[in-house]
Amino acid sequence: MPTAVAIRHVAFEDLGTLAAALARRGYACSYRDASVDDLAAPDLAAADLVIVLGGPIGAYQGELYPFLHDELRLIERRLGAGKPVLGICLGSQLMALALGARVYPGTGKEIGWAPVALTEAGRASALAPLGRGAPVLHWHGDTFDLPRGAVHLAQTERYRHQAFAWGTHGLALQFHLEIEAAGLERWYIGHACEIAGTPGLSVPVLRGEAEHWAPPLAPLAARAVEAWLDGLKAA
Repeated sequence: MPTAVAIRHVAFEDLGTLAAALARRGYACSYRDASVDDLAAPDLAAADLVIVLGGPIGAYQGELYPFLHDELRLIERRLGAGKPVLGICLGSQLMALALGARVYPGTGKEIGWAPVALTEAGRASALAPLGRGAPVLHWHGDTFDLPRGAVHLAQTERYRHQAFAWGTHGLALQFHLEIEAAGLERWYIGHACEIAGTPGLSVPVLRGEAEHWAPPLAPLAARAVEAWLDGLKAA
């Protein structure tokens, strides 16, 4: 049975609906907590898939959060060796940084539900199910430059670099596909200060959007992720 290890930065940002998609493709999933677990452990290097999840810190804040150095080394080594990595939000930023690109604060928060515009390459990729304008959840203030050699897959009006592919084994998503409306109730508590400090944002607005958009997103997210996983087997 193939193994998938998810690196978690805060307890409430988990695999969400992706856990079921991974199970359908036969993966045995486990978690590692980035701040306390050994990111140089042999099982992480040997895992068939590593998924780097989101979190409310900057990929460039290694002086404050030293575990980020180990995380970046893990990502760099796996991508260099052709081993699959899926990065979501902070995970995508760490992938960009590990590949030599710049990660930096953006022009403001992008929080809430909105579609992404797929590039021509994106429309031909596993992300094709998102091409009909289905809103996804955005929750970030940082952005990144596209790594040299990466394939640009998606953008929004505010932030051009929303997704990229690295060969067939690396997929970086600035946005969240994995969200369940019920699970977001934990985010509203964990990110309460950020929500309160962002003009025009409120828990009732986010909750209402999630109740409307999360259910139709789930099958599209499953199709996208399962198509990417199938591509790993075919590569």
